[in-house]
Amino acid sequence: MSFDSKAYRQTVGRFLTGVTVIAFEAETGVQAMTANSFTSLSLDPPLLLFCPAKTTRTGQLIQRATSFSVNILREDQQALSTFFAGGWKEPVDPPYRFVPLDGVPRLEGSLASLACSVDQIHEGGDHWIVVGKVISLHQGIEPLRPLAFHLGRYTNLKTDTSSPAPDLTEGFEPVPVHYHYESW
Repeated sequence: MSFDSKAYRQTVGRFLTGVTVIAFEAETGVQAMTANSFTSLSLDPPLLLFCPAKTTRTGQLIQRATSFSVNILREDQQALSTFFAGGWKEPVDPPYRFVPLDGVPRLEGSLASLACSVDQIHEGGDHWIVVGKVISLHQGIEPLRPLAFHLGRYTNLKTDTSSPAPDLTEGFEPVPVHYHYESW
């Protein structure tokens, strides 16, 4: 390997992600963590995954969980993201509340929430790959503006005023490409 973990993190940090809070019932109450390592995995059956670090409290407790929720955060929920990521420095916690969604704690006010049963947990280097089967959905109300994370910081989806990418078509000989589209 000719690069270090910092360079790897900086490179994958160029991929814009949404921000979620994963929540589940633990012996001590609701356990929650901020995660941007979340993706939809399958439509039939409806599966998704998230990846907690093995050394985190969530990574250690998820082994005993039977269900969890994925709560997609709104643009105005940055404080909650920071809080559940363990970076909160204020003397008073930001206001939040978990409410039930088919027996799973759902973060109230989220853009959307998915209740899941734990389907599988796989090894993934220093993380677990937790696969959940979606059992219930909750869609929040307007405005539908997600919290986004890019280049190691929060951002929004407003129009960017930066320079466009360079035109690479000059002197370019096109190669035939075959496209295959699948409907959602």
